[in-house]
Amino acid sequence: MHELPESQVIAKQAGETLIGKRITFAIANASPHKFTWYHGDPEGYGDLLIAKTIDGATAFGSYVELSAGAVRLAFAEGASLRFIRPEAKRPLKHQLLIEFEDGSALASTVQMYGAIFCFEEGDLGGSYYHGSKEAISPYDERFDWTYFQSLIPNEPRSMSVKALLATEQRIPGLGNGVLQDILFRSGLHPKRKLTSLTEEDRRHLFTELKETLIMMRDQGGRDVEKDLFGNAGGYLTILSAKTKGTPCLQCGQEIRREAYLGGNVYYCPECQPLL
Repeated sequence: MHELPESQVIAKQAGETLIGKRITFAIANASPHKFTWYHGDPEGYGDLLIAKTIDGATAFGSYVELSAGAVRLAFAEGASLRFIRPEAKRPLKHQLLIEFEDGSALASTVQMYGAIFCFEEGDLGGSYYHGSKEAISPYDERFDWTYFQSLIPNEPRSMSVKALLATEQRIPGLGNGVLQDILFRSGLHPKRKLTSLTEEDRRHLFTELKETLIMMRDQGGRDVEKDLFGNAGGYLTILSAKTKGTPCLQCGQEIRREAYLGGNVYYCPECQPLL
């Protein structure tokens, strides 16, 4: 699923590739998917989109949002976006397919679960969407040490570092995927309790959070995700399903995987001790 870095990469590519393209056909929900969430009736998406021209692309949290006049088209979580050249075949199954006047197309298919929202500006509620749009992104200079400290509860009690970073949308778009390398570079086990962190630990975590996300974005996203053209990202993940069971790059210990807080966590037992 694309997270903060991938949404930034895809939105940039969409801005460079799709702006100025006029929509001649659009269909949503042609291949029903139980865990695809649409805003309103997907059968009406064609009426909203046909004859519109893409004029903008932006990213916030895990969302990629395209604009076409007053119409907004937003994709999040497992809703992938693929640009299709005029001569290329369209996917047999899709949750949204848009055809452009020049013969190219845009398809979205959902892996596991995802959101595809098409709506007129101002016609979308929902705390997740608006919370993501209004939150300060780690890519923003306003996301500084003071702001990071404000995200930490005054009495964290049994809260872990994974719970802080990847639950309750404290940092929209920072999910279980990008979390792994941030914690590895910080030397912190995902289950490490916040109460055990010194100020130095917290400052190191803050620095690695910012720097790791920048590396992931600047290298075209993670190698476990695809961009607008179906290419894997250039950032080689240290901890992911790809590296489970392989030797740690720093110490040689075997990378482990455990289920924790609704998803798998990957860690090196030597470099990320559970204190």
